[in-house]
Amino acid sequence: METELEYRAVLAVDVERSAGRGDRALLEIRALLSEMLREAFTASGIDWDACLRHDLGDGLRVTTPAGTRKASLVHPLVPELVVRLRTHNRGASPLTRIRVRIALHAGDVHVGPAGEVAGGALEVLARLLDAPPARGALAGAPDTVPASLLLSRHFYDETVRHGHLGLYPEDFRRVTCAVKEHTSDAWLHLPGGPLPPEQAEQAERAEPVRQAPAGGKMVNKASGHGAVYATQYGDQHIRISKRP
Repeated sequence: METELEYRAVLAVDVERSAGRGDRALLEIRALLSEMLREAFTASGIDWDACLRHDLGDGLRVTTPAGTRKASLVHPLVPELVVRLRTHNRGASPLTRIRVRIALHAGDVHVGPAGEVAGGALEVLARLLDAPPARGALAGAPDTVPASLLLSRHFYDETVRHGHLGLYPEDFRRVTCAVKEHTSDAWLHLPGGPLPPEQAEQAERAEPVRQAPAGGKMVNKASGHGAVYATQYGDQHIRISKRP
């Protein structure tokens, strides 16, 4: 199969807690989400018909046309989508309410003659879409918050970091995306809601304990909040734990 390698911006959305609603509700949700995305892309100046769209079952992956301005996928596209989701959810039954995780990345993509797409950029996008920080942030947000947004570090650095109109770095938090074999930094945003508290980092760091000769004297140093010095004869065992 002949393919062209092109730099593309890619977006994916996944419906939160879609399982167990039944086929009729899922089909309605899929149709509504597709229409909202089409409207949001159009409002952002991106040709929906020129995008390559692929069904994810309870979501959608969109490969944008070459040359798409990446920043427009953050603003105004995300606010445009969020306002439509919120408007729908106000009058929807529990079975058809829609909250989504949104992931954004960009990179080289192999594009086939029939619109097939493949490549590492799409693998990264899939990991972002499934990342625990985005899942946890949306699950813990009020019901009025209909989406979480996770940007790859590359996407953030080329868009939000510069603080252009509608792009506010202070509204994003750096998180670690660790899914399967993929581990990287990413940037999390909750449109219309506060970010969850930062996860506590491991504060204590200890130098390796050196074994003293039998019957010898050894002085060890453990670094954390201050320094602890210990003098011993024989073996020493140190347990490091987080502070409450």
